[in-house]
Amino acid sequence: MSSLRMLRGLMATVVLSAGLAIVSTVAAATLQTFTGKVSDAMCGAKHTEGLAPAACVRACVKKGAKYALVVGDKVYTLDTSDQATLDTLNKLAWEQAKVTGTADGATISVKSVTATK
Repeated sequence: MSSLRMLRGLMATVVLSAGLAIVSTVAAATLQTFTGKVSDAMCGAKHTEGLAPAACVRACVKKGAKYALVVGDKVYTLDTSDQATLDTLNKLAWEQAKVTGTADGATISVKSVTATK
């Protein structure tokens, strides 16, 4: 009986742990909306290339930098390969925008981008 009780306890622990891992993953994948200034990951909030900030964002992206969103003191790298979203980000360079997506540390997987009013 003692082995059976230990096995049940072990199985209950495994099932509970798996359930918590699934809940954590689902909770982390919830969409959030961030409002900030569209920039690039290379320069962040400070553009020192001698260009206007919007032109600097576009130049850095052409050189391979990813778009970023400056929210207060935090700079989020924007992860997307959708051409329509990239076009919108290009249009909104150094302007305020609302970005909806899932955040993982300092990276946002972008679902949508809109200009703020």
